[in-house]
Amino acid sequence: MGTSPEIEIAGRKIGADHPPFVICELSGNHNGSLDRALAMVDAAADTGCDAIKIQTYTADTITMDVDRPEFRITGGLWDGRSLYELYQEAYTPYEWHAAIFERARARGVIIFSSPFDETAVDLLAGLDAPAYKIASFEAVDLPLIRYAAGKGRPLIISTGMANLAEIEAARDAALAGGAPGVVLLHCVSSYPATFADANVRTVADMAQRFGCPVGLSDHTPGTAASVAAVAMGASVIEKHFTLARADGGPDAAFSLEPAEFKALVDDTRAAWSALGRAHYDLLGSERGNVQFRRSLYVAADVKAGEPLTRANVRSIRPGNGLAPAHLDAVLGRKAVRDLTRGEPLAWDMLA
Repeated sequence: MGTSPEIEIAGRKIGADHPPFVICELSGNHNGSLDRALAMVDAAADTGCDAIKIQTYTADTITMDVDRPEFRITGGLWDGRSLYELYQEAYTPYEWHAAIFERARARGVIIFSSPFDETAVDLLAGLDAPAYKIASFEAVDLPLIRYAAGKGRPLIISTGMANLAEIEAARDAALAGGAPGVVLLHCVSSYPATFADANVRTVADMAQRFGCPVGLSDHTPGTAASVAAVAMGASVIEKHFTLARADGGPDAAFSLEPAEFKALVDDTRAAWSALGRAHYDLLGSERGNVQFRRSLYVAADVKAGEPLTRANVRSIRPGNGLAPAHLDAVLGRKAVRDLTRGEPLAWDMLA
């Protein structure tokens, strides 16, 4: 191993040769309470995730309070709401950021955020964020990508809705702007996303096309898509988190609760461990069972000078006799001594 591209975030190596880097996305599920946000950090840390991510914007930095049809959402979880109303509810106030970063670091968990404009990038730089996450909807905002990249930290870019040319442009903007590395996350920008739309084979294709670590920003239920993505080479898994879906929140419907998120962490790491390497050698853990493979045994008493037949030789377990591949070679040969039912067959028994 050791041949896949990798980057480093806060000392943690990220790439196909390392266990998946699991990001717990808090998003707007704090429901307007700093105490709840801090409780979410603690609960996230308890799941064993590698990183916690928040989002850095205000309603005014991400959209405008304009009464026009295109500023109103039609269909889905947020049907009928204006963008401004939704983001006014979901945003994480700038004045909370220092406390949230401090709590995560006290718990030994990497923390960073998604900036949505230059003021957000500057705020996060002031907090020494070790990486920046570019959301799918901002993947086409090349000036924002270049500005974030200019802080000299790795960028993780979600690619929901982006075509190949847009993904390439985003990656190139990040690298040209000064980012020391880029991770691309396959993403379906649907909330929640269905398994039928997940298309996690895209993860392997992205790795081949773009030559950088890849992963999955997962909006499907449960852990299945994330586990499948790890099997396809995902180095990063991002999933939304809530203390309890019943508590509500902008993203609660497609977020995992603490026990579910711990299962995600455990399942994706187990899936990565299970990938191992392609090999056909006997494993140490298998050696004790070699004796129970099939081999040739005397199945009925045979007098000296009598030939071996299918009636008195069988392939059975355990494995102390000749290999079953020798059956045709021993049939018809004569016993050099009396053979007893249950003896493992050996060449020195045969004429």
